[in-house]
Amino acid sequence: MNNSRLFGGLAACFFLVACGGAGQSENEEATSAERTSLSYETHFDAILAGDHRTPQERARDGHRHPKETLLFFGIEPDMSVVEVWPGGGWYTQVIAPFLKTGDGKYYAASFAREGANERILASLNAYHDLYVARPEIYGDVSMSALTGPIAPDGPVDAILTFRNLHNWIAQDVADDYLSDFFEALKPGGILGIVQHRANGSGAPRDGSWGYVYTDDVIALAEEAGFAFEEAAEINANPADTKDHPFGVWTLPPVSRTSTVQGLQTPDFDPARYAAIGESDRMTLRFRKPVAQTLTSE
Repeated sequence: MNNSRLFGGLAACFFLVACGGAGQSENEEATSAERTSLSYETHFDAILAGDHRTPQERARDGHRHPKETLLFFGIEPDMSVVEVWPGGGWYTQVIAPFLKTGDGKYYAASFAREGANERILASLNAYHDLYVARPEIYGDVSMSALTGPIAPDGPVDAILTFRNLHNWIAQDVADDYLSDFFEALKPGGILGIVQHRANGSGAPRDGSWGYVYTDDVIALAEEAGFAFEEAAEINANPADTKDHPFGVWTLPPVSRTSTVQGLQTPDFDPARYAAIGESDRMTLRFRKPVAQTLTSE
């Protein structure tokens, strides 16, 4: 595999980040921050164009906006980051190489091996072979279990999850998981959530359509101790009417055409839903508060 384009671009970008000086004025610091942000963008551009990604994976960039999303979350190359339920690793291919440039650490928090069925074990083994076993591309990648601890080496700088919260709400475990995320983060650490957005749709609040209401997500996170910081429209899709016959899974990339996979519902027009594109999504950033030091009078 030829990864010279990826590595050359990242090396040049990391050199730019490392060249900031000390003792800068306020204006100089602002300019330095802008340069750093631009260099991070160039990092991501090089990664997204890298030969380690397939054309099919790149085709989703216009729907998932990985560069803009990770910059909004404030991810930096020297951070320790947990991605919860990374699936086949679509975001792993973006986050892990970025962290590699700054000697950061990436955790994939997924299923536990103990008691797992053959399908899950095969998935875990495939993930290991694709990412953990290829540090020359992905750097320091470790696998952990969502049942804990998700960050075995200690508290981390950021925890990210993409399009998973509806499952936890449906399984009535969202409270527990968010509390675990709070404990696994350093004070001041980031929780980044991207989730199918139910607002204005009349969708049930139990996650069964795959859509979740923004105020419900904020309430769940605040109950776990997080402070809501900011929302972004990076992953919005106004064309998503959210009234699809098979929930959010009617849309790409799943593109379900029936209640039972493998069958075709009569008179169903999949082209209508393909034209909508991927779902309308909220993009929310939370922060674990920094504890205040109490001093006696």
